[in-house]
Amino acid sequence: MLIMKNNRLFSIILILMLAFFNTSLSSKPLEIGNKSAKITVKVFSSLTCPHCASFHSKIYKDLKKEYIDSNLIKFEHHAFPLDLAALNAEKIVRCSSITETQFKLLTKIYDKQKKWAVGSDINKINESLIKIAQEEKLKISDLEKCLIDEAKQENILKERIQAQKNYNITSTPTIYINDKKYEDKHEFKSFKKQLDKLL
Repeated sequence: MLIMKNNRLFSIILILMLAFFNTSLSSKPLEIGNKSAKITVKVFSSLTCPHCASFHSKIYKDLKKEYIDSNLIKFEHHAFPLDLAALNAEKIVRCSSITETQFKLLTKIYDKQKKWAVGSDINKINESLIKIAQEEKLKISDLEKCLIDEAKQENILKERIQAQKNYNITSTPTIYINDKKYEDKHEFKSFKKQLDKLL
């Protein structure tokens, strides 16, 4: 029941932002790779979404080795939290200012999604997220501050609102390659085929 109340609260926050916040102000996604690359991959995802975790596991890890680390593409993670737990997980990811650490946290949070994104107590979910982030040497005190950081929350929700406005996101993950929606299988082989056509 508590998780439902928390998700209702999340919905109210989002509605209020849509009504009162200046959505023309920009909010940047997380970026890794060559900023000048001819290919940009955009992934709109919620950190509590099992399909997003599956995409990250099946595609992102190979994508990093073969394309991102080789400076062939730029990869963008766009926050599209569907609930309060996903919103808090995004805050934890962005608690670090180091790009590599942010993406390591993103991977760990997806890898351990079945362990932390469960139950009805948001406080326990937050504790689990903090434990995961500590593996990347982030301090508990800094992580606790991130979870109550209103500016960080506004930026994440702004990012979601912008994504909805600009890309009309109806499900997660939604993937774009150079502003063209990717609708093939969530397998690296299929994804690679699309990328190689553009290189």
